[in-house]
Amino acid sequence: MILRSAIATITTLLFTSVAWANPVLKSDILVNNSVVTVGDMFDDAGVSAEQALFRAPKPGTTGVVSLSDVNAALARVGIVAFNANGLNTVRVTRAASVVDEELLSNLIAQDLASRGIISSGMSVDTLFSRPIPAFNAEAVATPATVVSLRYLPGNGAFTARFAIVGVDQPLDVSGTIELMIDAPHITANLAAGTILSAENVQMRPVPLRFAESTGVAQLADVVGKSLIRQSREGMMLKPADVAIPQMIAKNDLVTIYFRQGPMTLTVKGQAITSAASGGPVQVLNLMSRRVISATAIAAGAVEVSADPLSVAGL
Repeated sequence: MILRSAIATITTLLFTSVAWANPVLKSDILVNNSVVTVGDMFDDAGVSAEQALFRAPKPGTTGVVSLSDVNAALARVGIVAFNANGLNTVRVTRAASVVDEELLSNLIAQDLASRGIISSGMSVDTLFSRPIPAFNAEAVATPATVVSLRYLPGNGAFTARFAIVGVDQPLDVSGTIELMIDAPHITANLAAGTILSAENVQMRPVPLRFAESTGVAQLADVVGKSLIRQSREGMMLKPADVAIPQMIAKNDLVTIYFRQGPMTLTVKGQAITSAASGGPVQVLNLMSRRVISATAIAAGAVEVSADPLSVAGL
């Protein structure tokens, strides 16, 4: 008898708990799908959470559902009791992904990159023939895709068709594409002879056709080089604007090194010409008063080769 009584008590408590756990209506909900489910509209929805109640509003819009409509929808799925939470209406907002000119331009760039038309360090500047209004697409990872793209490199004209998730009709656009390439620009006014560091240079996009007509330099081509002339802030650097820094200047006093095996001889000299690292330089031997050919090896140091003619010149 005691066991039966305990079972009856537990059963009563379980059914009472289920009765207490009625779904609780939410005041504002955000959905990602085309339908609104019981789980979207109610807390504690239980096993009925996946049941569909209404069609969701269009992406990016909000609708209002009355309590009577909620009652009718619940009755259709067999739910007769719920906690209205003191509400008369429920606001239902559908999430959206915005498809705008920037996204479309990025998709065009990706398509051109997949064809090998643009590469690393390049980008596109897209000018649409008419303004493209923003579209609210389904809230998905890829809300739009390129269906077709026709590009004419000669004049940059293009036509494209896009499919937008949640929009029935494809989007057709046209315009022109300017291919851009990153080129080094000076970040401050600098004097001639300045040795450029990474802080002095910023890579900025310029039209490819312009860069090709003047020469395209990469960052590695200019950092560590010296400016040939005074340069102003914002100026694009061309290969002809920089040179390997001069390690030895004309009239510099230098040490002339001659090495053969373990033996090293030195003598004082004076540079007659300038030279970069590893470059040829003419030097006056201050002891013999002879002009010799040497190689710049460091600031204030040159080296004479071990061939007999050079040695005789010392």
